[in-house]
Amino acid sequence: MAVFLFDKIIFGPVNSRRLGVSLGINLLPNNSKLCNFNCIYCECGWTPGKQEIKQVFHPAKTVKLKLEQKLQEMLSNNKKPDVITFAGNGEPTMHPEFLTIINDTVQLRDKFFPKAKIAVLSNATLIFKNEIIEALQKVDQNILKLDSAFDKTIELLNNPRTKLSASKLINRLKVFNGNFIMQTMFVKGTYNNKIVNNTTEKEVTAWLNVVRELQPKEVMIYTIERDTPVPTLEKVTRKKLDEIAGKINELGIAVQVSE
Repeated sequence: MAVFLFDKIIFGPVNSRRLGVSLGINLLPNNSKLCNFNCIYCECGWTPGKQEIKQVFHPAKTVKLKLEQKLQEMLSNNKKPDVITFAGNGEPTMHPEFLTIINDTVQLRDKFFPKAKIAVLSNATLIFKNEIIEALQKVDQNILKLDSAFDKTIELLNNPRTKLSASKLINRLKVFNGNFIMQTMFVKGTYNNKIVNNTTEKEVTAWLNVVRELQPKEVMIYTIERDTPVPTLEKVTRKKLDEIAGKINELGIAVQVSE
């Protein structure tokens, strides 16, 4: 199925189903995905192997220049972003100058649109690094992925490029003491003749136990919206998402549902 890549450093603003009017920042290459996950539902397609692409990151000074130009343009046109979002073609925290870029972004946000929020969409794999923790603690919406409480499901859905367990991810998330937003993609279908479904009672119960343990300030749950590299995946129904959301509400935690 068709997938797409972001071909600019700064893209949008777009109307995000989760974040509102979002101005996007892509720190990864414009011509290829670069990620340490290879999620079977990723709208950017499969992650190339290390030999298939040269890992070229946009320099921090270039990102700052492009962002400043765009924010100045939006201010001149009286167009206000709700949020400045780090997303794009892969995992933004892989950028070697990520902390510098976050500092620059905070400075520019405060200059042009001080009421706008800064969000980072991350798979949480690199939050064992002090500079990544420091950077994420400076943003308004630190949105971290956890699709399952089970190793086998994470391996099936996310395909980590290095060995990674659910318990390791969960323990890393604890560093924020609940000051983060937990994001989970719910999906059904098949992949490589294996059943894909993280909405079963077993999956949801274990996942809810993690939510209860971590106490994030908010949970975002959603399902596939665009084409994925695996054509045998299916959207989860709104009814099912609302059912899961109700259980999060029972924990006293805010929840946002998108489909």
